[in-house]
Amino acid sequence: MVAQAAPAESGTEPPARSRLRAWLLEGLADRAKQHPGPHVESPGHEGQRWWRVMCLTGLDYFSTLGYQPGIAALAAGLLSPLATIVLVLVTLFGALPVYRRVAKESPHGEGSIAMLERLLSFWKGKLFVLALLGFAATDFIITITLSAADASAHLVENPHLTSVLGGHQVLITLLLVALLGAVFLKGFSEAIGLAVALVGLYLALNVVVTVVGLYHVLTAPQVITDWTHALTVQHGNIFVMIGVSLVTFPKLALGMSGFETGVAVMPHIKGDPGETEENPVGRIRGARKLLTTAAIIMSIFLIATSFITTLLIPADEFKTGGQANGRALAFLAHKYLGGAFGSVYDLSTIAILWFAGASAMAGLLNLMPRYLPRYGMAPSWARAVRPMVIVLTLVSFLITWIFDANVDAQGGAYATGVLVLISSAAIAVTIAARKAKEKGWFWAFATISVVFIYTTVVNSIERSDGLKIGACFIVAIILVSLISRVARVFELRVTDVVLDETAERFLRDASHRTIRLIAMEPKKREDEEYREKKRQIRADNDIPTEDDLVFVEVKVTDPSDFEAVLQVRGEVLHGRYRVLVVESSSVPNALAALALHVRDVTGRQPHLYFEWTEGNPLAQFLRFFLFGQGEVAPVTREVLREAEPDRTRRPRVHVG
Repeated sequence: MVAQAAPAESGTEPPARSRLRAWLLEGLADRAKQHPGPHVESPGHEGQRWWRVMCLTGLDYFSTLGYQPGIAALAAGLLSPLATIVLVLVTLFGALPVYRRVAKESPHGEGSIAMLERLLSFWKGKLFVLALLGFAATDFIITITLSAADASAHLVENPHLTSVLGGHQVLITLLLVALLGAVFLKGFSEAIGLAVALVGLYLALNVVVTVVGLYHVLTAPQVITDWTHALTVQHGNIFVMIGVSLVTFPKLALGMSGFETGVAVMPHIKGDPGETEENPVGRIRGARKLLTTAAIIMSIFLIATSFITTLLIPADEFKTGGQANGRALAFLAHKYLGGAFGSVYDLSTIAILWFAGASAMAGLLNLMPRYLPRYGMAPSWARAVRPMVIVLTLVSFLITWIFDANVDAQGGAYATGVLVLISSAAIAVTIAARKAKEKGWFWAFATISVVFIYTTVVNSIERSDGLKIGACFIVAIILVSLISRVARVFELRVTDVVLDETAERFLRDASHRTIRLIAMEPKKREDEEYREKKRQIRADNDIPTEDDLVFVEVKVTDPSDFEAVLQVRGEVLHGRYRVLVVESSSVPNALAALALHVRDVTGRQPHLYFEWTEGNPLAQFLRFFLFGQGEVAPVTREVLREAEPDRTRRPRVHVG
C-alpha cells in the first residue's frame, strides 16, 4: 500500500531552491524600473559631507601609495622624482579640470561615459559605450586584483610572517578576493565611517614614514649628491632628463586612478537644502572640492614618496623578489621605524588595499547595470547585485591566476584602463565646451585631450598587455551583449504605455464593441493609402462593413534602444481615419505592448490585423534585430505569446 503525500499546509516554507533564487535576486523588481546603483542613497537621505565622501574615493586613490612609488622606480629609475613631477602637473592641470567639468555635466554618478552616450545614437553609440565599459571593467577589475595582490605582498614580505606565508601569495590573493565577494553577497553598503577611519589612519602613517624618510635624506647630504651625480652620468644635462621624464611619465599613470571613482561616488555628497536632482548645485560644488583636495593631497605624497624611495632604497630591491617590490614605503617603515611600527603600517596598508577593492566592486555594480540591461545586452538578473558579484568575483579569480598575483605585471592593464577613461572624459568635456560655445575652455580641453591620448598611446605601445586585457574585456562584453540581445529578442521591453487625450478617447469609444487595430506602415499618409488599406483588410479577413477600424502607425526611432516608455498619440486624418501614432525602437514590440495595454484598459481583447511581408525570413529577422522592422506579424505574435502565457487572454493576431 502506497501512502499518499499529505497536502502542503499553508505557511509551509518554499523549497530551498526558491529561497536561494529569491535571495540572489533580492531588489531586482525595484531596479527593473530604474537602476540607481550601490552609490545612490535611499530617498530622503541627506548624504554626507564632501570630505567624508573623499575618504570613500580615497580608498582607491590614496591606496595606490602602497605600490605607486615602487612602480615609478621600476619605470623611471633615478628619474622617478622628475617623472612623478610631470605626472603631478598633468594631474593638477589636466585630469583635475577635466573631472571638475565632468562633475558638472554628469552629477548622478554616471561619469564621462554618460556624457559620450548622449552624443551618439543607434548601434555605433551602443558599441562605443560597450568599448568604454570594457576599459572601465579593466580599470575596476584590475583595481580589485592588483590591490589584493599588493595586500598579500605586504603580508608575505612582513619580516614576522614571511617564513610562514612565503610562496603562497596567489592563494592569499584569491582568499582576499573571495572575502571581498562574500562581503558583497552578504549585503554591502558603503561604510563611509569606516572609510574615514581607514584613510585617516593610513594617511597619518604615511605622513610619519614620509617625514622620517625626508629627515634621513636631509641628514645624509651624500645621498642627494650621489643621486644627482648618477643622473648626470646617465643623462648628461637637465634638458635630456626632462625629455626622458616626459616620455616615461605615462608608465606612472596609476597615480591618476582615483578620478573616475571620484565622480562615481557623487550621489553620496550632501547638497544644499532644497536642491533638486535636476540642478544639484551643492553636490557639484562638494564634488569639485573632493576632487581638488584629493588631487592636492595625492600630488604632495607622490612627489615626496618618489623622492625618498628613489634615494633611500637600492635599485635591486624594487625588482621582482626584492624586499621593496610592491611595498616601497613599507620597506622604509620597517627599516627606519622598527618592526612594530612597520607591522602596523603593513596592517593599515593591507586594510586600505582590500577596501579599495570594495570601492572598485561597488563602482562596477554601479556602472554595468546602468547600461547593459537597458540595452538588452545582459540578462534581466544583471540588475540584481548578488549574481553580478558572483560573476565579477569569478572574473577576478581568473585575472589573479593569469597574472600570478604579480603587482608589476598588472600595472600595464591598470594604467591602460585608467588612461582610456581619462582620455574619453577629456574628449567628452571638449565636446561639451564646444557645444556651450566656450572657446577658451574648448582649446584648453582639446590640448588636455591630446596630452592624454598621447599618454594612452605611449602606454599601450610600451605595455601592450594592458591593451590586450582591455581588448579581451571589450570582446567578452560585446559577445555576451549580442548573445543576450538575441536571447531577449522576443521579450516585451516596453516599461510603460502613455496615451494622450485623443488616443484615450479612441479607446473609450472602441471599448463598447470589438476592437480592431490595423498595423499600418507610415508612408505619405494620403487618403488613398488608408482607403485602400481598409478595403484590403476587410476583404482578407471578412470583416463586416459596420465594424469600426483603428489604424496603428509605428515610427521607428533608435532601433538599438531596448527598454523605453511607449508614447501613443491619437490623430484624425482626412476627417475620417482614426490613427494611433507610436514612436518606438521596434515595430512588433510596440504593437504587442499597445495591444496588451488596450486589453487591460478596456477589458476587451483587441484584434490586430497585418499583411505578410515579402522576402527571405532570415533577412527579415536580421532587419528586425538591427532595425526594429522586418517580418512584423509573426514577431508580434511571438512577443505576445511570451508576454501572455494564457491563450484565452492573449490579443488576437490576424495575417492576410
